[in-house]
Amino acid sequence: MAKSMLIISRQAPWNGPSAREALDIALAGGAFDLPLAMLFLDDGVFQLAPGQQPAAVQQKNLAANLQALPMFGVDELFACGHSLSRRGLGSDALELPVQVLDDQALAALIARFDLVVTL
Repeated sequence: MAKSMLIISRQAPWNGPSAREALDIALAGGAFDLPLAMLFLDDGVFQLAPGQQPAAVQQKNLAANLQALPMFGVDELFACGHSLSRRGLGSDALELPVQVLDDQALAALIARFDLVVTL
């Protein structure tokens, strides 16, 4: 039986390669039918913000990778409610439908998975 994996993405899309690497891991795992989910935490919630202009900071656009997650079987997408509110992002205006979790639900989510990868 395949182990389940939670990928926690904590970096903004313009803050180095970590955001792209987290998405690449999720897409690769999904392609191999690995049971996995993705959690956007801290500055990682900025990946979900609409209207990004990555070329302005000489970065690649992650929007296509984000939109591909459900096509690769990554249907469980979560965001930290505290991270969203601290960064002025409303859950109703995000680029992807995510389940917004409070701190208690975050702990339960992390405990649910066999492997946790944080980038």
